[in-house]
Amino acid sequence: MILNTNLNDTARLHALQPTDAEDIFRAIDSQRDYLGKWLPFVEFTRSVEDSVQFVKEALELPEDKKEHLFAIRVNDSFAGLIGFKDTDRMNRKTEIGYWLCEPYQGKGIMTAAVKALCDFAFQELNMNRIQIKCAVGNEPSKRIPHRLGFTFEGIERDGELLTGGIYTDIEVYSLLKLDAAPQ
Repeated sequence: MILNTNLNDTARLHALQPTDAEDIFRAIDSQRDYLGKWLPFVEFTRSVEDSVQFVKEALELPEDKKEHLFAIRVNDSFAGLIGFKDTDRMNRKTEIGYWLCEPYQGKGIMTAAVKALCDFAFQELNMNRIQIKCAVGNEPSKRIPHRLGFTFEGIERDGELLTGGIYTDIEVYSLLKLDAAPQ
């Protein structure tokens, strides 16, 4: 099942498609400083072809390795990406990764998108555990798992290599199917 859903009156998710590549590149290219602070891939996304290749590789993975990735659009304008990564189907666990362009921050869009993916993971994909990792200091990103009832599990030391060859510690949050079940 492919998730396509409205998040609110103006924002929606749709399954990643080849036509999103140009918008992804334009968003990254126009906000390199903002996005590049926490997202290592920004440094290596230098042309539209880099984004075309990313989308192509994501969509051409074999079914058993494919991750569900979604574009976030606000009034039909590209706003960001969200999706699952490092999914372990045998142990029914996955991680959610996300990024949102600066003009769309602080409007509840990403919180709604993460909530939609959690519902999708638990109900449709039969996942038991969802994880979110946020760089220490990335306050906007870590507010999302806090709002959605994720449990802080600890710090992964030097868990991610940022732009400029600098390692950062990563905060690890999880939500179990049991935690998300209606009480």
